Amino acid sequence: MHFTKDHEWVRLDGDVATVGISKHAADQLGDVVFVETPEAGKVVSKGDGFAVVESVKAASDVYAPVSGEVIEGNDALAGAPETVNADPEGEGWFAKIKVSDASAIDGLMDQAAYDAYLASL
Repeated sequence: MHFTKDHEWVRLDGDVATVGISKHAADQLGDVVFVETPEAGKVVSKGDGFAVVESVKAASDVYAPVSGEVIEGNDALAGAPETVNADPEGEGWFAKIKVSDASAIDGLMDQAAYDAYLASL
């Protein structure tokens, strides 16, 4: 698993990246009450806002950590947004993206680097 400074995570399986928000981000948001995930076929560039998460505290964009085409949005989150709080780095994923350049993952933090980054905040 890899992480961005905006607290998204990416798990790469071949050329498909599963993307969500980190446990840290979910904890900071508080109770998630609404999630808007991207539709299949949407083309995203690294850094683009591609999903929205709203909590009792705030609404936030979720940014694409890689470029590519969305092949699946996690539609289950529409009916159960609390899944993002319960399992942010598992069943609370937002989208699966067919990555256009797998080397993009090289610029992201691994778990140890992300933990060090969080400690510096």
